Amino acid sequence: MSNLTINAERLWDTLTETAAIGATSDGGIARLTLSDEDRQVRDWLRVQVEALGCTLTVDAVGNMFALRPGRNPDLKPIAFGSHLDTQPTGGRFDGVLGVLAGLEVLRTLDGAAYVTEAPLLLVNWTNEEGARFAPAMLGSGVYAGIYTGDWAEAREDAAGTRFGAALDAIGYRGVAAPGSVPFGAMFELHIEQGPILEAEGCAVGVVQGVQGMRWYEVALEGQSAHTGSTPMPMRRNALLGAARLVEAVEAVALAHAPDAVGTVGHLSVTPNSHNVIPGHVFLTVDLRHPDDAVLDAMETAMSEALDRIAGDLSLASQLRPIARTAPVAFDPDCIASVRRAAEKGGHATRDIISGAGHDAAHLAGVVPTTMVFVPSAGGLSHNPAESTTPSECAAGAQVLLDAVLDYDSRTSSAAA
Repeated sequence: MSNLTINAERLWDTLTETAAIGATSDGGIARLTLSDEDRQVRDWLRVQVEALGCTLTVDAVGNMFALRPGRNPDLKPIAFGSHLDTQPTGGRFDGVLGVLAGLEVLRTLDGAAYVTEAPLLLVNWTNEEGARFAPAMLGSGVYAGIYTGDWAEAREDAAGTRFGAALDAIGYRGVAAPGSVPFGAMFELHIEQGPILEAEGCAVGVVQGVQGMRWYEVALEGQSAHTGSTPMPMRRNALLGAARLVEAVEAVALAHAPDAVGTVGHLSVTPNSHNVIPGHVFLTVDLRHPDDAVLDAMETAMSEALDRIAGDLSLASQLRPIARTAPVAFDPDCIASVRRAAEKGGHATRDIISGAGHDAAHLAGVVPTTMVFVPSAGGLSHNPAESTTPSECAAGAQVLLDAVLDYDSRTSSAAA
């Protein structure tokens, strides 16, 4: 590892500058993937990396790869980055910090005229959030071969716009085939999105892996009818079924405590009128746990609860899985580089499992991967009040730089 130091003020300035793209009145960001705001921030990133002499490649699903040459072009690049898209009510740090800290790594190396042995690759992954096009982590999923490009192209948002059409509309359909841009390792810096680091006074989370995640869509079909003239025993109320399923999902997660979580995060009621019994409800379910066997049990329990609820209320029901991410264990060598980097900086650390899904979870199946976490104030994320301090952002960026340099030194020596 070298004694190179990132420019904390410059990093914070870039966070502030990009926060203006899609800025909301409450201090957050609404920068949905493949929106015009997404195009603007992509254009901004393109200018920054090309100013550093990097070669930018964009693949067919819009993933952006900025390559900085190394001394040995035969070595696969060491990649780092995250995503620039946000939730509709997103904050300034989720995903964005990982990309901009990666940019700061490149700027620091450029300023010192420091050349790594392996090339370096800054990545901006498309549609990590899944807020506009489900599922989440779509761009990295296509890169890793989990989804096909054609399947991704056909995803539709709530307005019926296809992913492929939106990609064309902002001009970020690249010519590189998905998965064709090689790299030899991936480091992703991210805010924790939870309360553990802050609560324990740790500056850096050394991430060991990511818990498994399963997403489902549920449709409940009853009968719309007048609220005043339909007796209670004769109703087929789809919203009542949805309410019971919400409670059932909560019960399933609590029954598999302490590591399980379960959430109904989206619910749409039809006809959604004051004096009409709801005849149709669409909702989503999110189940997570670090163990696939436990997730299997949770899925079975939820499915059985849905069948029971639908039967009790004379409803038709449909349960459709839409995303499945297995629990992930990160690469020991990448983890060791992060640990050494944090120790070099004198940071208090904690080993941690990610509760949220990240692009790194997909990439770990095809390349050595790990993550670095920094604290989130109050554990808040996907919220305009999301907050990580300038010093915490700087610490994370410095650990990212030192981890990449450590990994470069050790792997290039081993390859010699």
